[in-house]
Amino acid sequence: MKKTYGVIASVVLLACIALGQEPVNPVLRPPKGTQVAIVVFEDLECPDCRRAAPLLDEAAKTYKIPLVTHDFPLPFHKWSFEAAIIARYFDAHSKPLGHEYRNYMFEHQPEVTAENLRAFSEKFAADHKVELPFVVDPQGKLAAAVTADRDLGKSIHLEHTPTIYVVSSKSQGKPFVEVVDRTQLFQLIDAMKAE
Repeated sequence: MKKTYGVIASVVLLACIALGQEPVNPVLRPPKGTQVAIVVFEDLECPDCRRAAPLLDEAAKTYKIPLVTHDFPLPFHKWSFEAAIIARYFDAHSKPLGHEYRNYMFEHQPEVTAENLRAFSEKFAADHKVELPFVVDPQGKLAAAVTADRDLGKSIHLEHTPTIYVVSSKSQGKPFVEVVDRTQLFQLIDAMKAE
């Protein structure tokens, strides 16, 4: 059975190469059951990610499409990796709570430092009546998930944050478009939905 799947995967890969197309990484597809989505790789300490976040939320709400967030903490940001771990902790309670924490961190980004990140996170937890344990990730599972997201970004050759894609479930043409000019985000979503 495994051999059959391997042969099928090889045939699909060869067909894509023969047609001059690379196979599309699954990360550049919308969640199952949806036609179009926004995928963003972000760093909670990145000022440009902070500026992009409200626009992405507005677009997802306006078009009623998923906003899929991946952590891509940059190595020169001192507290972004730890903040991503804490965001994953809140995600485990509920995805909306994790998303709200990310927006909270963007809102307070200019004030947050590696030294006071915990205090900001505790305030958020208290305001939402959620306990933030002293050791947030005792087994390292959340850190592994953040690292997996970062590795996923590297696999598609990401170099900066935010990197934003409008993705579709279509199999022909361009199933994803990187958003370079954020003023065109709504037009890109319109075009992707129309195809």
